[in-house]
Amino acid sequence: MEATGTDEVEKIKSKFMSAWHNMKYSWVLKTKTYFSRNSPVFLLGKCYHFKTDESGELSTDGSNFDKINTEISGNVEEFRKDFISRIWLTYREEFPQIKGSALTTDCGWGCTLRTGQMLLAQGLMLHFLGRAWVWPDALDVDNSDSESWTAHTVKKLTASFEASLTAEREPKILSNHHQGTLKRNCDDNEKRNEFYHRKIISWFGDSPLAAFGLHQLIEYGKKSGKIAGDWYGPAVVAHILRKAVEEARDPELQGVTVYVAQDCTVYSSDVIDRQCSFMDSGKADTKAVIILVPVRLGGERTNVDYLEFVKGILSLEYCVGIIGGKPKQSYYFAGFQDDSLIYMDPHYCQSFVDVSIKDFPLESFHCPSPKKMSFKKMDPSCTVGFYCRTVQDFEKASEEITKMLKSSSKEKYPLFTFVKGHSRDYDFASSPLHEENDLFSEDEKKRLKRFSTEEFVLL
Repeated sequence: MEATGTDEVEKIKSKFMSAWHNMKYSWVLKTKTYFSRNSPVFLLGKCYHFKTDESGELSTDGSNFDKINTEISGNVEEFRKDFISRIWLTYREEFPQIKGSALTTDCGWGCTLRTGQMLLAQGLMLHFLGRAWVWPDALDVDNSDSESWTAHTVKKLTASFEASLTAEREPKILSNHHQGTLKRNCDDNEKRNEFYHRKIISWFGDSPLAAFGLHQLIEYGKKSGKIAGDWYGPAVVAHILRKAVEEARDPELQGVTVYVAQDCTVYSSDVIDRQCSFMDSGKADTKAVIILVPVRLGGERTNVDYLEFVKGILSLEYCVGIIGGKPKQSYYFAGFQDDSLIYMDPHYCQSFVDVSIKDFPLESFHCPSPKKMSFKKMDPSCTVGFYCRTVQDFEKASEEITKMLKSSSKEKYPLFTFVKGHSRDYDFASSPLHEENDLFSEDEKKRLKRFSTEEFVLL
């Protein structure tokens, strides 16, 4: 009886925290985001131009967007489709109870795990769908009636966004949207893409069986001393993601591996060894690799000298984003315009979606509106991610990024380096690819403890 009473108290606390955070972060869907007409916008390596003869800004309420021409409108629409197609993973509530706790929501503590999920999801999208893919229904996401958003908020937000980006004063409404989704005559490639779109999202479902779901990530986090309800930093999450990918048993995931840089150093031979190691020895192909590099962009505050480096990284098509944020909040950075970063925010609590059912709703996994933040507000602790499909791609990327690191940094030493050889050649303990008894080596545990004490507290 006592345990049941405690569980009830925890459930009430969880509901209160969910309501509080939804009120606290309701601005995520309400505030306007302004984009300059005269500066290019970069989103994960793609560049969009909204330039016109008129100076000024594009806003999300259409108030100063009267003279937009067809070409710019097309560019804005392409940007919108591209942004909305990225997978958005936010706080959720009322999901299956997390093992060893009474928690059924991650409101208030899971934001860095969510931004890590978004980065990994982008890497998997590059792997299975390619950078050119966009969700065919992206521009219909504003008509979502997801029960986790209030209808008034969604209608107001999406109507203003649609008006601003299509030069319409009235929102475009699909009258038959709620009477069933229009059937689309799609070819085999479109069917394949939709299959992987849903498959990728299902891997991040909030259930114990989802390979990269919150429940699994928390289990791996326990090996580094973390439990459900704790705050996680970008470096710890990088190591948790690596372990999650290593332990994933879905055959579709056997062609992907994750490498985490050691002490701001990427050891090329270690990366290539991972790419060339197949669990199924009968396969001759190499694995694609997602490289995660935990870095600090300064001491107590972010050093503005690193702005050009961050811009350069987000300009690369094989960049899968940055796990970062500002003090007390974690964001997934995916692009920039001028000196502002474009991000997706996980701090909005949505209802649990059962991704195991056929044709589960997709709308709540796609963000309808981009947000911007000044680079100066960025917390120095972050993790940068890259995707390389082949060994040749990795070698080319390492050369390109090395040049960028040298040219963009005014500091004596670059943020991180690519070094030829193995980590063991430099007297560092290298962790084996598959550890049977313990998910983290002793050397990794020491690093994770250090990261846990150095990184910012996330609320």
